[in-house]
Amino acid sequence: MGNDWYRVSNEGQVDSPALLVFPDRIDANIRRMVEIAGGPERLRPHVKTYKMPEVVRAQMAQGIEKFKCATIAEAEMVAGCDVGDLLLAYQPVGPKIERLLTLCEKFPNTRFSAIVDIPEVMAEIASTFDKAGRSLPLFIDVNAGMNRTGIEPGDQALALYEALVETPGVEAAGLHVYDGHIRDRDLDDRRARVETDWRGVWTLIDDIKTSGLPEPLIVAGGTPSFPIHAKREAPGLELSPGTILLWDRSYGTGLPELPFESAAVLFTRVVSKPAAGTITLDLGTKAVASEMQPPRAWFPDFPEAKQVGHNEEHMVLELDGTQDLSVGSCLYAIPWHICPTVALQGEVTVVEGGKATGTWTVAARNRRLTV
Repeated sequence: MGNDWYRVSNEGQVDSPALLVFPDRIDANIRRMVEIAGGPERLRPHVKTYKMPEVVRAQMAQGIEKFKCATIAEAEMVAGCDVGDLLLAYQPVGPKIERLLTLCEKFPNTRFSAIVDIPEVMAEIASTFDKAGRSLPLFIDVNAGMNRTGIEPGDQALALYEALVETPGVEAAGLHVYDGHIRDRDLDDRRARVETDWRGVWTLIDDIKTSGLPEPLIVAGGTPSFPIHAKREAPGLELSPGTILLWDRSYGTGLPELPFESAAVLFTRVVSKPAAGTITLDLGTKAVASEMQPPRAWFPDFPEAKQVGHNEEHMVLELDGTQDLSVGSCLYAIPWHICPTVALQGEVTVVEGGKATGTWTVAARNRRLTV
């Protein structure tokens, strides 16, 4: 495709701001993901980036059968696609334990599992599921250095794994190890950091084996470490990238060795020209993720554009050549962070053959579907 692959021929039929998605590019990214992994059976992709059943089914069509999610709504959305194996990669606390039990009852053909990093929560989950005559597989969430969630590898982690084996209402499924803090641009530097930060994980795995406990499955990493873990030949290792499916500007520039392409593009219009060299777009913080410092979107037609203002409904740019743009002109932008950008959309516009053809609902952006 040409350099303006993102442009739609029927701009006048697309309201703005909008997020455009390109199914052909999504399919191409899935193929590349499977190729790097060495086969679909090694994959457990995260659905948090896109939150749409159409993208789940596109992966299933290429042989992917296991998935990972972060919310109960995402879990319900994925289970509704008749997925056989689904990991809730978020420790359920409070009402989420009962909601997860309800999901298990509502979708009996899906094998649900979750993560845990503390004995007290494990006990509460076990009690809830045991009283219902069920048993929930649990992965121990291992902290490999990100210091966001998880238990550090060591004696306490081993004891928690032993408890999973011995406690009615739960089962020992394996280890969940997310190393999202490792984002070095240079692949060799990233690989070295993975090897260092995973030393304790491999020791824990060895301790589990020598203790005579069931050998754990390992759900490993995210997008930055995906090509590194994909090279491992360890049995029972599952790879869980997520952003790969839609891609964004941050990973596109920060992970140059990965061959994925942007499959989601922001569509916006000029709504004002308040001063010389300045344009205002309808691409406010309600349309594109704003948790990071500007730039929050990259404009391929205007790569030198400088974002100087960002409010709820407006983005202000300074750039040369504004005389060529009029109020109502259409612009396209690649978001820097696609995951929270998708979560801001009620629906996305589907582009096929260079033309906007319909919409997909971002079903799991809501906190609750039916459960």
